[in-house]
Amino acid sequence: MVQDAKDAGVWVFGGGIDESIPPVMVDGDGAVREGTDPQTTHLEGGYSVLELPSYDAALERAAKFAVACRCAQEVRAFGYEPSS
Repeated sequence: MVQDAKDAGVWVFGGGIDESIPPVMVDGDGAVREGTDPQTTHLEGGYSVLELPSYDAALERAAKFAVACRCAQEVRAFGYEPSS
């Protein structure tokens, strides 16, 4: 599936979550605390970042990944930062 996205020219990057490193939260003042945001206490798998022309295209691509991975895929919009 990754190669398909690369061949389609929509792949930006992806990777799995390294479960051997526990999550931490870092505050604006630099304080670090163990754990994660309560909304993400059960995070599995990894991330695939794609550049697609529309939200509908993202849903279509997510369905292809869901078939390949045999599980539902969460779709999020990545906030574009013009200075990056």
